[in-house]
Amino acid sequence: MHLFSILHVFGTLFLVTGFSLTLPLICSLIYAEGDFFSLLISAILILILGLPLWWRYRKHHNLGIKDGIFIAAFGWVVVSALSALPFIIHGSIPSFTDAFFEMMSGYTTSGATILTDIEVVPHGLLFWRSQTHLLGGMGFLTLTVIFLPHGMGGLRIFRAESSPGQVITKEKFHARNRDTMVRLWMIYMGLNLAETLLLCFGGMSVFDSLCHAFGTVSTSGYSPWNASIGHYNNAYFDWIIILFMFLGGMTFVLFYQMMRGDWQSVRINTEFRWYVALMLFLCGMVSWILWRENTYGLMDAIRYGTFQVTSLLTTTGFTTADYERWPQAAQMFLYAVCFIGACAGSTTSGIKIVHYVVLCKFMAAAIKKIFFQPMSVISVRLNQRPVDESIIYLSVCYFIVNIFMVLAGGCVMVLTDDMDYVTAMSSVIATLMNIGPGFGAIGPSENYAFISDAGKWFLSWNMLVGRLEMFSALVIFYPSFWKK
Repeated sequence: MHLFSILHVFGTLFLVTGFSLTLPLICSLIYAEGDFFSLLISAILILILGLPLWWRYRKHHNLGIKDGIFIAAFGWVVVSALSALPFIIHGSIPSFTDAFFEMMSGYTTSGATILTDIEVVPHGLLFWRSQTHLLGGMGFLTLTVIFLPHGMGGLRIFRAESSPGQVITKEKFHARNRDTMVRLWMIYMGLNLAETLLLCFGGMSVFDSLCHAFGTVSTSGYSPWNASIGHYNNAYFDWIIILFMFLGGMTFVLFYQMMRGDWQSVRINTEFRWYVALMLFLCGMVSWILWRENTYGLMDAIRYGTFQVTSLLTTTGFTTADYERWPQAAQMFLYAVCFIGACAGSTTSGIKIVHYVVLCKFMAAAIKKIFFQPMSVISVRLNQRPVDESIIYLSVCYFIVNIFMVLAGGCVMVLTDDMDYVTAMSSVIATLMNIGPGFGAIGPSENYAFISDAGKWFLSWNMLVGRLEMFSALVIFYPSFWKK
């Protein structure tokens, strides 16, 4: 691997992190709640670490695929550790393990928290906490690529951080890596701005609007309130957030195509059609169950059911109600939703709809070939194009690895923390799929504070694996990865 080039990227990563503390510092000055110096000291320390690396190795631009994977795997870890400094220095989260867990959850857009009382944390730190969603939603390394020299192998970093589903869909924005990243971030920031304005229009404060926009478009889930979105009990806010959770779950290439007027590409996009169909079906089923069981009236059943399904399907994790008090049938649908995820190339995590599309089409083709047309050659098609056999194997492998990780992780959590199996399995699902809240002792009205340090480190690793879509985080355990 190219050590000096890696150090240059890490230096750039540290500089981006340090300068990102500017907005939380301004917020801290406005509210004057005693967190300014903890943020300032942290920013200075991070910049002091980053500047020498960036300057000393600025002429080293070679990056290979191993370098990209190494940066993707360890960059998130180092940045999460550095970003925990403001909480540790201030004392809001004195434990490094807890602060690291909170920051890893923020950057990986998991939304799982160890804070038992969010509302006592100063506004500057809360803004930094939510801003990690903004930075991590589009992929923190994609932002760093913008600041790297042309030709430095940013594409390899981007691929190491991207979903395998993007390999399947084969969609591209622009030939030049930096131009691609700029367009991605322009669309992403535009959605954040639009949601912020709409929430402000409805009467939400600017601070709350920004925090919730950061957590919505990035499909993350941190809120400055203990009751999450349920704090407001406002239908207007619920529907605005539902809309932007849905948009955050879309493949971002579709926004680019719509901006160009290429509606044909949107119309034939197989994953998007499945996404809309699944969303309508699942929201309809949960809402119908809530109405049938007299949990809510018809309109409230649609509102609460649609919100929670959209939140879990897009791996956002916002809540408006304690869904563990809902009928068992509704909870079963929500539990199943946790295994799906939204579209590849979006800000969401999870298994992704495109993998289910490929698996379903492959199973249908296999059954047809075995029982009805044994001599035929039946292809799987996405977006009106045939899918390579290797892509089908990738989807099968990705699905199996996810299920294996859930089952093995549940066993680890039961042994580590001696918790009930529902909480153990749910904690792994919620962190691996980057959802946040789950079922049992980590339900919508609970948090992760009670879990042991060993359990938190394991779940933090699950968040990283889920955010990097498995392979980039797991390949580093292969001995051959470290060989020349």
